[in-house]
Amino acid sequence: MANYTKRVKYKKHKRHINVGARPGSIIIPDDALPPQITIFSFNQDDLQTSKGKDMKTITQQIAKCTDHTHWIKINGLGDAQLIEDIGIFLGINQLVLEDVVNTHQRPKFDEYDGYVFGTSRIIYFNSENELVNCQFSGIVKDNIIISFEESHRDYFDVVTTRLKAGKGTIRTGGPGYIFYALTDTILDNYFVLLSQLGDMIDQTEDKLYQSPDKTIMFDAQQLKRTLITIRRACWPERDKINDMIRSESPEITKDIKLFLRDAYDHCIQAMDMVESYKEVTSSIIDLYLSMVSNRMNEIMKVLTIISVIFIPLTFIAGIYGMNFSRQDDHGHVIRDNMPELYVQHGYVYALIGMFLIGLFQLFIFWKKGWFNKL
Repeated sequence: MANYTKRVKYKKHKRHINVGARPGSIIIPDDALPPQITIFSFNQDDLQTSKGKDMKTITQQIAKCTDHTHWIKINGLGDAQLIEDIGIFLGINQLVLEDVVNTHQRPKFDEYDGYVFGTSRIIYFNSENELVNCQFSGIVKDNIIISFEESHRDYFDVVTTRLKAGKGTIRTGGPGYIFYALTDTILDNYFVLLSQLGDMIDQTEDKLYQSPDKTIMFDAQQLKRTLITIRRACWPERDKINDMIRSESPEITKDIKLFLRDAYDHCIQAMDMVESYKEVTSSIIDLYLSMVSNRMNEIMKVLTIISVIFIPLTFIAGIYGMNFSRQDDHGHVIRDNMPELYVQHGYVYALIGMFLIGLFQLFIFWKKGWFNKL
């Protein structure tokens, strides 16, 4: 039977450690992508969109749309000067900018004077079946939200579609609501990923019952590793959302906190699913090892039965294979020197005796029910 579960590869994500660097240093990784800037300026009645690659695109759009809320969406962190210019333009602390480009942050929510900052982990399977774990960062200040993503992938296309449709609270909730919507989208995609993993676990479990082989243990282990990655994102995400609910910042209004409570429930549900799937994968590994152990016991039992049957036969053959002489050199008969070696048809009698002993042993094993348990 074909192997159901695809191999999950983990996209390499080098961690750049700059020992002794000044706090607040903006050090761009070598593999960082060039930034692509998309700006959505919107109010209840209007939506203006522009794209670019430098700070001029941002300043012109904000100057043109003075009575709008602005979502500055940046995909790619390969321009240190752009990050520094954004920090100067909005008055963002250098330590926050360092956390933006240092893409190994755990999910968190920090409040500063006049703005808030939060990070999350974006986890998904790409087209090559690689598990990608990258960082999302967001800064909310006044009527502006800036989101930073490592890749050029349009991960929040659902939010942009809602924004273009202009229905519901998406255009009137302010930048804090956009930040909530992005966080909720990340959580919803966790459920999509967990659904895929659930199907893989079911396929691995079916294979365990139908045609078990050693690949089952490897598949279950890689699924467990993927679940651990999601767990490391979900647990701090819960704390982050809880901090947002308890926040006194004016950027996180009372209406937004109502939606955040729903997101908090989703996060708890995702954590429960992760723990359940982890238990199932551990059970699959334990069951497979038990099946291997039982199979080995059955093999050893068969070999033991065969050995027990041949032990007395080998003993008899060994005794009568010593070839003692019946007479000495002077023709005298030597006493107690196995005279049955010279009995007529002794070879046939010995074979018949050994055959009967074997049959008797097989009968005893059959009466004990050993053959029924093989």
